Amino acid sequence: MKMRQSIVMMAATVALATSVKAQTLEEGIKMYNYERYQTAKKTLEPLAGTNPLANYYLGLAELQLGNKDAARNIFLKQPNHNANVAGLARVLFAEGKTAEGMKAASDLASKAKKKEWEQLKYAADAITYTKGGDAQQAIDWYKAALANYDNLDMRISLADAFLKLPSGGGGEAMSNYEKVVEKDPKNSLALSRIGKLWYEAKTYKLALENWEKAKEADPANPLPYRDLADAYTSVGKYDLAKKNVDEYIRLADPSPVVTEKHMDILFLSKNYKDAAAKAQELINLKPETRFYGLLAFSLYELKDSANALKNARMYFERQDASKNSPSDYRMYAKILLQNSMVDEANTYLQKAVDADTAKNKMIAYRENGEALRDAKEWLLAAKWYDKILSEMPAATVTDYFYAGFSKYYGREYENALKSFGAMTEKFPAEPSGHYWSGRSAAAIDNDATQGLAVPYYTKWLEMEVPATYTRKPNDLMQAYQYTAIYHYNKKDKVKTMELVQKIEAIDPNNPTAKEIKKGLGASSGK
Repeated sequence: MKMRQSIVMMAATVALATSVKAQTLEEGIKMYNYERYQTAKKTLEPLAGTNPLANYYLGLAELQLGNKDAARNIFLKQPNHNANVAGLARVLFAEGKTAEGMKAASDLASKAKKKEWEQLKYAADAITYTKGGDAQQAIDWYKAALANYDNLDMRISLADAFLKLPSGGGGEAMSNYEKVVEKDPKNSLALSRIGKLWYEAKTYKLALENWEKAKEADPANPLPYRDLADAYTSVGKYDLAKKNVDEYIRLADPSPVVTEKHMDILFLSKNYKDAAAKAQELINLKPETRFYGLLAFSLYELKDSANALKNARMYFERQDASKNSPSDYRMYAKILLQNSMVDEANTYLQKAVDADTAKNKMIAYRENGEALRDAKEWLLAAKWYDKILSEMPAATVTDYFYAGFSKYYGREYENALKSFGAMTEKFPAEPSGHYWSGRSAAAIDNDATQGLAVPYYTKWLEMEVPATYTRKPNDLMQAYQYTAIYHYNKKDKVKTMELVQKIEAIDPNNPTAKEIKKGLGASSGK
């Protein structure tokens, strides 16, 4: 009896061990499919010696990590197993040996007998998940295999193969992913793929719905978070992109590729300190040119001008000049301006314009003007806005405004008045042109004896303004104080006191109002 119990217990132990190994293999394959290659490798290594399929996925993980020689050696440990034979074909494709890879895959597929499917499936996978092979041939092999064994994983692979066709494969891909979900509504991988397809078809609501389903189906799947981060990045919703990329980072295996994606979204979402840290981390691993650029641009935003310049120079020294974009030149110019290197900055601003292939240079001119305004190089900024006004019939009210505004802050008040005059002539209903004409005229007549600003301020105060425009208290104060002083100088006590009351309605303790009243001999109680 005891012996029988021992046999039963041993059988149960063997069954449990077999079940655990099967679960571990399934987990390893899942991690591979979720592109968590390091986790997959760690999970599969203990099984690879005795399980040919675990050996195969271990080799695939090494191949995805860029270790072609290690992958080949792993596949050679099981040279007669169909999957591992296909793995060797994948290595050939990865090495750029397309013809040899196709021959190896074709040789494997040709060994499939009437009711067999594995050879066809693994041969097709070798093409689908590498570069250079014949996608249509892979599709044909999948279809032949499915006729013998309709397998959900194979349906996903068939759909993936359709997406490799030069055109017209999206519908067939969607159909096969949906067949998987019909049979397995919790298939997170298929749901992730469906979300991406809907997104590429610009059907964003369905894309978001399927990505949400993918997350709910398996919280360990990082792919929907990655795709959501990419989607939100492409439409400029960088806060949402960061939220999803943070989840992606939490779930995905660490790798330079993952860190790079994180860095890019951190930069775009204006998390410059963290973006700079990621860029430096990547430079320490592999000093690629673009990492220096992103580090420089992040440091610029952090106002670390010296280190921004150091890394920007490194970027431009390493970068092929033919690959420099207008935004590269303009950002370098901004860094130079931050270091008070104005002449060199002007050179790079001109390079930004020259590198811009658009026939209409309005946006390029405008961005140069903005860069110089940010650096408070007002008169240099004004030159770019003047170029817009002189060359572009479609110049906007904002372009006219900044032409005058830059001259005003550059203390060229008469030229500012001319620019604001041109603005009010072209856009007479725009209140700011009249107000800033007054500001410019007041700066010329700074003792308010000539009344140069009075007509402009009066027009601004009396005109009907759009609902979107509000006369700000500080602007009203500018107008009231100037006109009050002018009328005081003209000895018009009644008009002066009207304006003093308006000043005091904004600021009861206004010192200018007090001085005027004192000069008029009026008491504070009157």
